Amino acid sequence: MKLSQAVGAYVAYKQSLGMRFATEARTLKSFYRSLGDVEVNQVEPARVCAYLAGAGPVTRFWHRKLSALRGFYRFALARGYATGSPLPSTVPEPPPAFVPYIYSRDEIKRLLEATADRERCNLSSLTCRTLLLLLYGTGLRISEAVGLDLADVDLEAGILCVRESKFYKTRLVPTGPDLTRVLAQYAAERGTRAPNTPDAPFLLTQRGQRLSRAGAEYAFKQLRERAQVRRDDNARYQPRLHDMRHAFALARVISWYRQGADVQRLLPQLATYLGHVHIAATQHYLIMTPELLREASLRFERYARGGARHG
Repeated sequence: MKLSQAVGAYVAYKQSLGMRFATEARTLKSFYRSLGDVEVNQVEPARVCAYLAGAGPVTRFWHRKLSALRGFYRFALARGYATGSPLPSTVPEPPPAFVPYIYSRDEIKRLLEATADRERCNLSSLTCRTLLLLLYGTGLRISEAVGLDLADVDLEAGILCVRESKFYKTRLVPTGPDLTRVLAQYAAERGTRAPNTPDAPFLLTQRGQRLSRAGAEYAFKQLRERAQVRRDDNARYQPRLHDMRHAFALARVISWYRQGADVQRLLPQLATYLGHVHIAATQHYLIMTPELLREASLRFERYARGGARHG
């Protein structure tokens, strides 16, 4: 069997199980394109190593490519498409885990103030401001925010309908009164220059077209530079628009600690709100910042004191 045919069968199988599998499919497609459409059993270990190595240093993408290939070869071996695996037996250590950037309130304020300067930006000031507040106030993925249609934004109920997100799931996301007012102001403004049909995009570019993820990230890069929000820890990446999602999740948990809520009981609810399938994905967002550590320590201290009194 040709490598491309085996990859096609594997991708179809995974997608039949309800998985998007888009990233892995792109990886496997690039794999068989780099090797040529050879027979599965003609794939040489040296060619696999060359594909994995790429042109730069070992990154986490190296390990993601290997993970995709491992899944494929398990499938190919089980169905007799391959008689052996050409994957490397020794694997280099992965680089340090990526640490998302958690914005301070002052940085959020500076970013919002920077939206007033629209020079060389593909978005209006109001669109930039609305996008930032929407992501910071709901924890939506960027793709979910730009994918909203007018029909998905219920201003009377204060609810967003996020349709078929990352895991083919549709969920309802409530918005608080302040954010709902922001969205209502934007809806009124956009209605003067764009169609108001239910399937029309909610967030628009200056030309009245649907805002893309790439366009949103480019506009944010400009905002970040104007607001002088940057990392100083020698990290590979500067603060990202996606980090708003991390900031939202962390702020919610800190708020629960301060309210004396049962955080462990509420975490599954946060996972559902964020559109995660497993709670482990939500826990990934809760990096231990000094503020979170402080609130967790105060909670434990109150617990310990209570136990001492009743012991």
